[in-house]
Amino acid sequence: MHTADRDQIRSFGVSVGVGYVLLSVAYAGVLAVGLGSLAFRDDPIGDPYFTVLEILILLMCPMLVALFAVIHLRAPNSRRGFSLTALVFAALTAGLTASVHFAILTLSRAPAFANMAGHDLVFSFHWPSLVYALDILAWDGFFAVAALCAARAVHPGPLSSCVSALFLGSGVLALAGLTGVVLNDMQVRNIGVFGYVGVFTVAVFVYVLHLRRSLVADWEQA
Repeated sequence: MHTADRDQIRSFGVSVGVGYVLLSVAYAGVLAVGLGSLAFRDDPIGDPYFTVLEILILLMCPMLVALFAVIHLRAPNSRRGFSLTALVFAALTAGLTASVHFAILTLSRAPAFANMAGHDLVFSFHWPSLVYALDILAWDGFFAVAALCAARAVHPGPLSSCVSALFLGSGVLALAGLTGVVLNDMQVRNIGVFGYVGVFTVAVFVYVLHLRRSLVADWEQA
């Protein structure tokens, strides 16, 4: 790969990573405020917080895929199996969660669906429901696989070991969130939320620093 192409990929990765971190921090902030507004811990988050969270997730989805595409393009040839698997499962995560949240924003509020019997069993984020199960599959299942594979695919360089460790941690925690389904306790499932919202955001931030330092090192050698 030509130097100019490598620079463009790294610059793109920095831009996408910064955008993802900003949206993720905004998501975490709105989520915290929304949870703090609940009278009972098992209640679903209400508007306006819920709608803002849905929009933020939809905006984050393409950035998530783009970020894993950068990881794949920069992965050493010996690790391309891991990076490609990570990219595929990141795309599955984004596609599934985007479908879920777009349907909630649109169909769940349409009169034909809002007044149907069993509405909450389909559209609510109060366990058990169809959209809740699909979103758990997306983040605690597909995302976990993507993060675990990405941990093995990070291009060597500044901070690469730290990035790999953070990807690994976010994947393990996301996977652990599935125990909430087994135990029928969504408070336990919050372990996974901490993995894919908290730890992964830190991982992306450090990955941006990794890309930036790699760019600077190449410029200084030129």
